[in-house]
Amino acid sequence: MKLIIRLFLLFLFIAGLIAIWEQIRGADMLSRFRRGNDATKTLMLREVTSLGKLELVKYTFKDIVDYEQPNTFLPNANAVLIVEGEAIGCIDLSRVTPANIVITGDSITIKLPKPEICGWKINHDRSRVYDTRFSFLNESQLVSDAYRQAERQIRQSALNGDILDQTRQSSEKMLRPLLSQLSGKHVGLVF
Repeated sequence: MKLIIRLFLLFLFIAGLIAIWEQIRGADMLSRFRRGNDATKTLMLREVTSLGKLELVKYTFKDIVDYEQPNTFLPNANAVLIVEGEAIGCIDLSRVTPANIVITGDSITIKLPKPEICGWKINHDRSRVYDTRFSFLNESQLVSDAYRQAERQIRQSALNGDILDQTRQSSEKMLRPLLSQLSGKHVGLVF
């Protein structure tokens, strides 16, 4: 009787291994015939905007953001993010008009608009949520608010890091030689 039970268990074990092998082999066979994910995409062009912003400086930041959301009756919710983001300094050349260009003899003076931060954002592919505490049912809102706070910090850090001054210096280094070469005259830039 013990021999029959052992043979029966051995039979079940072998049958299980064969079933697992067939599943693995079948999955490989099926994956060879799949064409990829099927997704329906509908994309509509909504607006075309002409841009004239010359991007001159990009600051890249990496920071740990500790965001706290106050609660009335419960402990304050907290999210800790490891964030990477960027801010870009530029000059809007679309605001330069013929009145901003003064030619006198062998020199040209161009009045450029003030440098500005034309964009700042978080790189979500390189950022992550490290920890959340006491978020209970609204964790996604807490994380979303923390990312918004991190974006504001990126902008402020760029301003504190003199991105506007760096943009002005880069525009002089880049535009002055280019415009001098094109015009054959001495070029002066004024902001």
